[in-house]
Amino acid sequence: MDLMSMLQQQLSGDTLRSISQQVGASEEQTTQASNGIFAALLGGLANNASTPQGLQSLSSALDKDHDGSILDDLLGIVTGSNNANPRATNGAGMLGHILGNNQEQVAQQISQSSGLNIGQIMKLMPILAPIVMAVIGRMKNNAGNANGGMSGSAMFDLAKILMGSAQSAASQGGFGDLIGSVLGGVMGQQAQSAQQAPAGGGLLGTIFGKLFKK
Repeated sequence: MDLMSMLQQQLSGDTLRSISQQVGASEEQTTQASNGIFAALLGGLANNASTPQGLQSLSSALDKDHDGSILDDLLGIVTGSNNANPRATNGAGMLGHILGNNQEQVAQQISQSSGLNIGQIMKLMPILAPIVMAVIGRMKNNAGNANGGMSGSAMFDLAKILMGSAQSAASQGGFGDLIGSVLGGVMGQQAQSAQQAPAGGGLLGTIFGKLFKK
């Protein structure tokens, strides 16, 4: 399951047009910058899910505030005409949890590759963060409904999907350096090297090692 593709599918038509107008960019520039932001957020979430405590915290947040319902009226969400649960649309708060102090560094890197200035990227990031959480939340709910509830094994699958999507963005999307800046340290080096390495190794194995470390 490729979360990156699922996220990209959310940005089209009037929704993409509205977001582009809000940040003052062309739709092409917005799409390119959004891909970088999606990759960074997937990397941050994969890092958060790399410990049992982090995975449990993410799972609880999804259960409480991110059921994916905002995707049913995404245009209303991005224009502010839909009065959704504020916790489901608090992009700034989500960025703090996912990227922490790396937000400006991430924005700077995406700015260099997309042609948008840092201010535009910083305006775009909190718009996209709720979309990321909503897509993951809906995926989690669908998996839970199919299996009669979210078991420990299913939570492990959630972590695996996040990590696999982050590595896919690094190796196939060319976002290894960007994801590396989010993950940092050894995991960051693995993400950066994933651009030259076949999928299925490095980053995923390193994070799984953290997840199951006694």
